[in-house]
Amino acid sequence: AKKAAPATTTAPAKTTSTKKAAPVNNAAPAKKAAPRKATPAKLVVLDGEDAWTRSELNEVIKELREHRDRLTVIVDRSEEELAGLMRDAGDGAGQDQADVGATSFERDHELTVLAKERETLAQIDRALAHIDDGSYGVCDSCGNPIGKNRLMAVPHATLCMSCKQREERR
Repeated sequence: AKKAAPATTTAPAKTTSTKKAAPVNNAAPAKKAAPRKATPAKLVVLDGEDAWTRSELNEVIKELREHRDRLTVIVDRSEEELAGLMRDAGDGAGQDQADVGATSFERDHELTVLAKERETLAQIDRALAHIDDGSYGVCDSCGNPIGKNRLMAVPHATLCMSCKQREERR
């Protein structure tokens, strides 16, 4: 009875205050009205491909975030290893040429791997930004659709197949 009486007594007053401070009411419409529900239908696909569903897009987002997290750990570890190689590279006195060459090769290899991983991280961040702004799936080079099947295989792809093939031929 005590619970019912305060609810009945405060219900009219709280209705007004609930509308003002109704995070629940604001949150529910935000989920419904968020453009993300409509975004999958607006994302470009190749002719003959089905439009993106929300679950497909969520899976791509999840995969991109997990890949970014893994790469961040790898990049951090590689930077530490590279810092160690750079520290040790200055002291060549007393080492034979083979040791100096091996250290130099290892340092160059780490630099190459690190640059590739950083580029992949940048592609992942661009892909996530494109998902947010609704331009996910558009080729950075020609502006044509990349293709849903390609993006599901390589979610951070920035080029359509023909542009990627052209780039690899160079």
